Amino acid sequence: MKDIDAIAVLQDPVRRRLYEYVVAQGREVGRNEAAEAVGVARTLAAHHLDRLTEAGLLESGSRRLTGRSGPGAGRPAKVYTRARVERSVSLPARDYRTAAELLAEAAEQAGLDAGLCAAARRRGEALRGSAGPCGGLEEAMEMLAARGYEPHLEAAESAESAEGAQGVAGAAARVVRMRNCPFHAVAERFPPLVCGMNLALLEGLLGADGPVRARMDARPGECCVVVEASKNNDD
Repeated sequence: MKDIDAIAVLQDPVRRRLYEYVVAQGREVGRNEAAEAVGVARTLAAHHLDRLTEAGLLESGSRRLTGRSGPGAGRPAKVYTRARVERSVSLPARDYRTAAELLAEAAEQAGLDAGLCAAARRRGEALRGSAGPCGGLEEAMEMLAARGYEPHLEAAESAESAEGAQGVAGAAARVVRMRNCPFHAVAERFPPLVCGMNLALLEGLLGADGPVRARMDARPGECCVVVEASKNNDD
């Protein structure tokens, strides 16, 4: 199916809501869950989810959602996740990806990493404009969502020692991770160069002296950069 035909499948409003819900979860989603989330019947949700799979926008599989196995565990249910393939449409036809890859290759071979990061930081500052540094994680999520990063808040437990007989206490740290990297295709071919550029861009966008900071923390299937509260600030 051509990209333009695949994207056209999202014109149906119910189908679009189902697609957006599955994408936002960052995990496998069953038919019952998806139907309840968008407020439609399970049979209708199943029809649209399968249509999205046929169009190549979702991928489907099956697993038991009960967490049990063996006799009496029930039949595996059909589950859906976002397809890994990219879809894009440009009229008239353009090929910015090839240009980006050629420029990245030339920059890497010429050792222009520092210059690229400096340019990316300036671009981030320009995108922020006259506004001050980002005020907190919630504001950071809005800024990142507007640029297509698909941010989500994650709580990470870190153990720290307390004084005296208090022992070890758990301190909850909130981190913003991003399910999408807008530079994914080029980053796959030139990870150190493009991930460094991405980090510098977000440092400029969020501001260096505010209550949040961006840092590198690569994890499979997500953007290589995370955003967290600065050490001397509480969000």
